[in-house]
Amino acid sequence: MEQWMERLLLATFFLYLISSVAFWGASNEKKGDGKRSVKRRWEHFAVGAAGAGVFLHLSFIVLRILVSGHFPTTNMFEFTAFLCFAVALAFIVIWFMYRPVVLGAFVMPLVVILLAYAAAFPRDVQPLIPALQSYWLPVHVSLAALGEGAFGVGFVAGLLYLLRHVHKEEERGKHARWLEVTLVVVLMFAGFSIVNLAFNAAGYEAKFNHVIDGTQVETVYELPPVVAPQESRVVHMDSFPGVSKPWFEAPGFMKGENAARKFNSLLWGIFSGLLLYGLIRLISRKRLTDILGPLTKKLNPDMLDEVNYRATAIGFPLFTLGGLIFAMIWAHEAWGRFWNWDPKETWALITWLFYSAYLHLRLSRGWIGLRSAWLAVGGFLIIMINLIVINLVISGLHSYA
Repeated sequence: MEQWMERLLLATFFLYLISSVAFWGASNEKKGDGKRSVKRRWEHFAVGAAGAGVFLHLSFIVLRILVSGHFPTTNMFEFTAFLCFAVALAFIVIWFMYRPVVLGAFVMPLVVILLAYAAAFPRDVQPLIPALQSYWLPVHVSLAALGEGAFGVGFVAGLLYLLRHVHKEEERGKHARWLEVTLVVVLMFAGFSIVNLAFNAAGYEAKFNHVIDGTQVETVYELPPVVAPQESRVVHMDSFPGVSKPWFEAPGFMKGENAARKFNSLLWGIFSGLLLYGLIRLISRKRLTDILGPLTKKLNPDMLDEVNYRATAIGFPLFTLGGLIFAMIWAHEAWGRFWNWDPKETWALITWLFYSAYLHLRLSRGWIGLRSAWLAVGGFLIIMINLIVINLVISGLHSYA
């Protein structure tokens, strides 16, 4: 059964990748009379591959439920993989409403990056810990992830709006600078995924012995250990240029058996993203905004703005129910109080307040177009901070995730 899960996940990854390539082909195909049918075939093939990927992804989720006996959103791999599914599903819904080809050329690569990022974490099926043995688990986490998936589509629509604005106006001011920073953050996901796959293929491994709450444990790294667990001893460490030994130990506030390994993954994500960005700039001698901008020149900005708003309007009630209301009910049942100011809870509240402000400013103050696009981009970056920094660096009641 576990082999079938791996095969389903791999097939899903390749279908998403094929869909990404096909959407890029459709985006770059010119609209001349002789090529209109070719462009249409590219579109249909891209959407078909995305739909097939969503179907296989759903099959993977169902099979994992049957194998594990619980809803698969209990750790970093499971939640990130489900978030990837949510983004792809939200895109399919938006596609049938607006049919934006270029949107698919950016959403589907984001889906590929998220799934590759998920695969960087342990994929073993593990028994459900007592804290998560509740029927609220699938309700709380799945609704929150589906809402975040819709926010992800809004993020891409906002990103395309900003790329079009910067390219059309040939602007080199603050909008161009901050947009470049945003694209570099996305590259960090891509860079980490590439680096992780490369080291996994090479079979890299490092092992440390250390003590957690009086118990001797062994932590295994699949990336060269820039950060070692506190007061640890090296058991085994494959050689890698520049990392013959850990550079430093994890800070004291990082608790848990895998805290140092997670922080190490975060640092590798930053390093690899900056390296990838440097290589792109060196080869192309262009900013990312200059490379991607021409793809957006024929896009209708009103359509992008509408997709941005529509996706956010779909995601907000889902996130409100899953991320706050049902989460607080479960917290009361599990811990005896509705709110604990845990880092994950606090960041979920920040996310909800941000998107509440987005909808308020758009509907009552007329913040459309450029302002709305920046809010959509900023909101999803907040979600990514929750997914990465809060999960990998800061410990709390949700540290089991």
